[in-house]
Amino acid sequence: MLPAADAVLDPEFGDHVCLPVRGEPERRAVTGAFTRNGLRRLAQVLIITHTDSPERTRAWLAPLVPGFAAAESAGQIEIRASAGTHYTDGRLDSAQALSSLTEAGERARRQGRHGVYAMIDASWGAHDPPGQIAFEAATNELFGQRWLAAVCQYDRTLFAREAIDRVGCVHPISPGQAALRYARAHHPAALRLWGEVDLTNRHAFSTVLMPLRLEAGEVVIDASGLHFIDAGSAQLLVATATARPHGRTVLVCGEPMARLLHRIRADDVIDIRPVSDA
Repeated sequence: MLPAADAVLDPEFGDHVCLPVRGEPERRAVTGAFTRNGLRRLAQVLIITHTDSPERTRAWLAPLVPGFAAAESAGQIEIRASAGTHYTDGRLDSAQALSSLTEAGERARRQGRHGVYAMIDASWGAHDPPGQIAFEAATNELFGQRWLAAVCQYDRTLFAREAIDRVGCVHPISPGQAALRYARAHHPAALRLWGEVDLTNRHAFSTVLMPLRLEAGEVVIDASGLHFIDAGSAQLLVATATARPHGRTVLVCGEPMARLLHRIRADDVIDIRPVSDA
């Protein structure tokens, strides 16, 4: 578990984080810390603004980041407005937003960066909660490729606590809650999981598993790095395997998780292969 907000401002590539903040001072401070960490990691830093324009963001962010001007001139820092990344003709366009992130990843590779660090002001979704939740869930598929780290800022002065709780559940990582990390592979199809899964990130876990239902043939899920999974989340593994009647689902996991799966009769549809925790 990640106990504090500071821990998620230096994320691993592949992390998709929901970060509640309170007001302008905190939003600016965490953006500065995140940008400094991204430069240190030799990442492409992408700041997607909404509350402020890119010009105003540049004015307050530059003094917080040593070497800002040189990094921006070299293309290592980009500041873009959500109107150009998340919207087409004034309407939310999830495909456009995903394309913007993918293009940033391609630029990072061409420039020899280690990946993309994206800080996103999520205030764009304050008037469209269903659309925002659907978008955040859809982006989870990108993170399995392990080149993108994104921190989505949710300002408590704009979003009710219940709204932040709901959107937090579709992020694999939020401060003080269970933290799930994962990696996807293809040909053959495989998914590696590590961290924890419980009620706080169960919705996110379901979105990570969903693409496996479309895979033909054998799928191997390596959950040996999961320190904890609750029974409700384990049932999602059963549902995934049940939805794949023409392909075998193999699950590699620690012995405690194997015992839990046996209790819920997951071995009726999953080939469970326990590994020693020693």
